[in-house]
Amino acid sequence: MNDPLSTESHTTTEPQRKARHSTHPTAWHAWFDGSARPNPGRCAIGALLKGPQGELVEIALPAGYGNSSDAEYRALIAVLQAAVECSAESLTIYGDSLVVVDDVNGPDHAAAAVLRDYRATARALLAQLSDVSLRWVPRHRNLEADALSQRAALLAQEEIDDSIIE
Repeated sequence: MNDPLSTESHTTTEPQRKARHSTHPTAWHAWFDGSARPNPGRCAIGALLKGPQGELVEIALPAGYGNSSDAEYRALIAVLQAAVECSAESLTIYGDSLVVVDDVNGPDHAAAAVLRDYRATARALLAQLSDVSLRWVPRHRNLEADALSQRAALLAQEEIDDSIIE
């Protein structure tokens, strides 16, 4: 698939079932995931943003070179950018990277130095949203974002394979 921001329908996961039953009428929910193969290696990101009226933004993109924390942060930043563009209110973001979730939510003095620029970008985007929380979830509760990042990794590999053949 060539469109990284597609609106395909797909199977609903447990976090999405809970999101659908949110009591806040303007609640948005997002899931993000990143991968690096090998680690460090080629990065890919996947994210899903779901709005209260059924709005759906899927992100599946190759994301350069780096380690798994780079990829996870790039995925978080991508979904935050989408949320800002959609004027999302009351946003809950779920990710399975404890490193990234703790880094963003933690005190400034505890920030990982190598992640400082990512953290600053993420926090600047978070500041543009009125009501937002970032929560860690286990990997099995982040399957759709993981599938999107894996799709992006396959697309990146296909591009490399095509360039070798040419």
